[in-house]
Amino acid sequence: MTRSTRIPLSTGITLNVATAGPEDGPAIVLLHGFPESHRTWRGLVPLLEDKYRLIMPDQRGFAGSDAPQDPKDYATDRIVADLFALVDALGLDDFTLVGHDWGGAVSWAAALRNDPRLKRLIIVNAPHPLIFQKSLIEDPEQRAASQYITAFRAPGFEKAVEAMGWDTFFTKSFTGHVDLAAIPAEEKAEYIAEWSQPGVFTAMLNWYRGAGVMVPPPGVDVPLPDFLVRAFPAVKVPTLVVWGMRDKALLPLQLDGLDGLIDDLTVERVPDAGHFLPWEKPKAVAEPLRTFLASRLGA
Repeated sequence: MTRSTRIPLSTGITLNVATAGPEDGPAIVLLHGFPESHRTWRGLVPLLEDKYRLIMPDQRGFAGSDAPQDPKDYATDRIVADLFALVDALGLDDFTLVGHDWGGAVSWAAALRNDPRLKRLIIVNAPHPLIFQKSLIEDPEQRAASQYITAFRAPGFEKAVEAMGWDTFFTKSFTGHVDLAAIPAEEKAEYIAEWSQPGVFTAMLNWYRGAGVMVPPPGVDVPLPDFLVRAFPAVKVPTLVVWGMRDKALLPLQLDGLDGLIDDLTVERVPDAGHFLPWEKPKAVAEPLRTFLASRLGA
C-alpha cells in the first residue's frame, strides 16, 4: 500500500513523497522523469513492497511537490541537493538509488558525488552524461531524436501546449513509445491533472531549460566540449542498467562504452519494451533489480 506525505527539505523545497514497503526494509529511493511523477513506479510497487522500503518523491517541479518558476532552480546540482536533503531528512545511511529518464540523469550525477550512503545504483533508460553529450554531437540519429529538447526549451512552449490541449499533448507524449490503449483512462486523467496545475508544466519544462546539455541542430558541426575530452570520473558503486531496447528517444547506442565508465556494471537489455519501461513492463525491471540487490545485499 502506498502512503504519501510532504517533506520540507533543507534546500528550501518541499517534496511530495510516496512510500511503500516495510520501514525496516532495505531503502530504495526511486526518481522519476518527464512527464511523470512518483506514479512512474506504480507497476513496480506491488513487485517490491514485500521486502524493500520504497521512497518515491515527486521531484521538484512535478505533481505534488514545490514548483519554482526560474529555470536556474533546475540546474542539476540543485536537484541532486534535493535528493541528499531527502536522504538527510529520512535519516538514511545506506540506500539504493533508482532513476528513470531525468531521474536517471540525477542518479548518475548523484553517484559521481561519492556520497558513502549511496551504496548501489540502478538506471532505467537514462543515458550516462558523457555518452549522451558525445552522441548528440557525433551521432546524427540521436541528435535527430533529441530535437524535442530544443522545442521544450523554446520560450512560450507551454502556451503552445495549452493551446493544443492536454489530451493532444498526452497523445503526442506517448504515441510511438507505448500502446496508448494500454494506459487506463484513470491514469490519463492523473497525468492531465498533474500537468494542468498552475505553474507545474512550466516547472517541468524548466528541467530542460536549466540543464547544461547541448543539443545542436541537425547537420551542424560543433566541437566537443572540454569535459568530453578530459578524463571523466568513474562511477564507483555497483551499477545495474536496465534498458528497453525499443526506446525511440534514447537510442540503444547509449549503452556503448558504459563498461569503461563504471567499475562494477551489469546491463539487462529488454528487447520488447521502450522508454517507459518501468510501467510498460514492470516485471522486466523488478526481476533484475531483485537479483542485483540480492547479490549486493546478501539477502
